[in-house]
Amino acid sequence: MTEAAVISGKVVVITGGARGIGLATARGLRDLGARVAIGDVDEPTVKESGAGLGLDVYGKLDVTDPESFSAFLDEVERQLGPIDVLINNAGIMPAGAFVDEPDRVTRRILDINVYGVLLGSKLAAQRMVPRGRGHVVNIASLAAETPTPGLATYCASKAAVLSLTEALRVEHRDTGVEFSAVLPTFTNTELVAGTKGVKGFRNAEPAEIAAAVAGLLEKPRARVSVTRTAGALIALQKVLPRVVTEFLGRRFGQEHLFLDDVDQAARQAYERRARGEND
Repeated sequence: MTEAAVISGKVVVITGGARGIGLATARGLRDLGARVAIGDVDEPTVKESGAGLGLDVYGKLDVTDPESFSAFLDEVERQLGPIDVLINNAGIMPAGAFVDEPDRVTRRILDINVYGVLLGSKLAAQRMVPRGRGHVVNIASLAAETPTPGLATYCASKAAVLSLTEALRVEHRDTGVEFSAVLPTFTNTELVAGTKGVKGFRNAEPAEIAAAVAGLLEKPRARVSVTRTAGALIALQKVLPRVVTEFLGRRFGQEHLFLDDVDQAARQAYERRARGEND
């Protein structure tokens, strides 16, 4: 069967769907015939994005609030039918020195990036397991496997997402419910505003992540890395001595990328929103 044939008609929920990877994935799956619903804590933007895509269901979704998450999934099922796919995409990436990170920002990263994915995965599984079908796709990051100065808490949060997804995949092996992780490299969204990228490597585009998600829905796998080149480099680093991988990180400028090689003015708007300073 073709990708479109597999995806067409599926009910898909995407968290953090107002912009960036979430919005690109919503657009890509909609174009393949999926019945897509997007939720986001930014209500004005998600309403604008949902209307722009011509979706039937879109609105405010706080992934850290069980009542908000459950109510959104209930509304999707009332309007579109049983949920076939949940894409846990919502996440934030405040950057800066770990010792300077306010405790409330640390907690906010963990609440959204980790608890939100735990909660979404559980709520989806509770609906999918009795039906004997479904697919949960968790957006992790290659940062889960790459020590990145300036992103310590973010790296930890994405490592948790990756580990969670692997455990749930094995736990649900015989239930008919699939669990997959997508590991993007740095992607051209607001999350990397004001940064220059890793020397010698290009950032991914949101549409590439969307295509990877579609590929997983067609042929479920445990994980997929985007880009392939970045994923291959991370895989290679696992078999190299640590001194070599850390040397390579320095040569590629990784130690400065999110610390002292940042255009703070260009990044300011995203940092304020990610840190909850606009709330």
